[in-house]
Amino acid sequence: MLVDIAEIQIQSGNGGNGLVSFRREKYVAAGGPDGGDGGRGGDVIFMADSRLLTLMDFRYKREYKAQNGGDGRGAKCTGASGEPLIIRVPVGTLIKDGETDKPIADLSSDGAQFLAARGGNGGWGNVHFATPTRQVPKFAKPGQKGISRRIKLELKLLADVGLVGFPNVGKSTLLSVVSSARPKIANYHFTTLEPNLGVISVGEGDSFVMADIPGIIEGASDGAGLGHEFLRHIERTRLLLHLVDVSGIEGRNPIEDFDTICEEMRKYNPLLAEKPQIVVANKTDIITDEAAYEAFKKEIEDRDLLLFEISAATKKGTRELMAFASGCLKELPVPEQVVYEDITEEPEELTFSIVREGEAYRVEGSRAEHIVAHTNFSDYESLQFFQRSLRDHGIIDALEVAGIQEGDLVRMCDLEFEFVH
Repeated sequence: MLVDIAEIQIQSGNGGNGLVSFRREKYVAAGGPDGGDGGRGGDVIFMADSRLLTLMDFRYKREYKAQNGGDGRGAKCTGASGEPLIIRVPVGTLIKDGETDKPIADLSSDGAQFLAARGGNGGWGNVHFATPTRQVPKFAKPGQKGISRRIKLELKLLADVGLVGFPNVGKSTLLSVVSSARPKIANYHFTTLEPNLGVISVGEGDSFVMADIPGIIEGASDGAGLGHEFLRHIERTRLLLHLVDVSGIEGRNPIEDFDTICEEMRKYNPLLAEKPQIVVANKTDIITDEAAYEAFKKEIEDRDLLLFEISAATKKGTRELMAFASGCLKELPVPEQVVYEDITEEPEELTFSIVREGEAYRVEGSRAEHIVAHTNFSDYESLQFFQRSLRDHGIIDALEVAGIQEGDLVRMCDLEFEFVH
């Protein structure tokens, strides 16, 4: 079964913690601080791999976490950086943000990579906090946490030519007679349940890939049947072969069938309606209503569309159709790889807010969490650093604007303390 949609959770590695350490050497009475920095956490990277064909593996494993960075060591030694986690996906995988459904990367070539989550930076060791007046800093910074993200993966078939049309018009039969593909073929009125790919050779060194797109039914653009899943596969093809059953055996109107499929593609994505297409009249060997067929041919001609007459079952006209399609592809540009903005490039801006809770004031937000996490409350000098950080980042000013008075209670994360100006 072709699995073309998967949702996973990724987590980049946490940065290692900085170390509080001091030189301890013989004959050195008061060695200075020598605590090293923590190592950087591992990144999460997606890589396109042509050896993979489906997203099946992501059904069984949904969570992926990169390695954490090592903690700092003495003698100013930095901890080891975490190994990056490389997640291999099939070529043609579209990566979306799982929360917003926004596309963030399109891995359409073998070896293409996308950095989805950066590892956290390592924390500073106490050697960074030594000053002329603070020569024995007993605090260090913890490592930065990694990024957790929900990711949606979508696999779109990479085919040059797409076969579209109602179910049971002969798409699978055509693919089977012009390539080595062996799709299941039967007189089913629902549809093929998964796309089939075939390589079409029209001469030495001249070949292309064609996909039998599962039959589109009326209402597919609104999600009827498996409409959205099937229409997704058409987007990357450069040329469409629109098969129409013109035999009249089932009493269908070929013009109405043609217009219905075109309308479903237009409603799903207006760009699909502008994609080059060749109209293929199939089952011309068993036409039962000549008048209806002549009316169809005239309508297609009046619309300045190309019409090919074939019989997939007897292979009549199929070789000529493939040769013509190959010639068209040589004139059509190959789609370039789509490059989306890497939304993980810039770190999240730290913010805070002040909330009144009765007689107390709560400081909330990532800025407050950051300051608390970087403070060693058992060390006097680190507490002084904490107080300066509150003022430097505007928290003291914001509390005063909110109306705080001397002695009022302040809550930050799990802390409670009295406000002292």
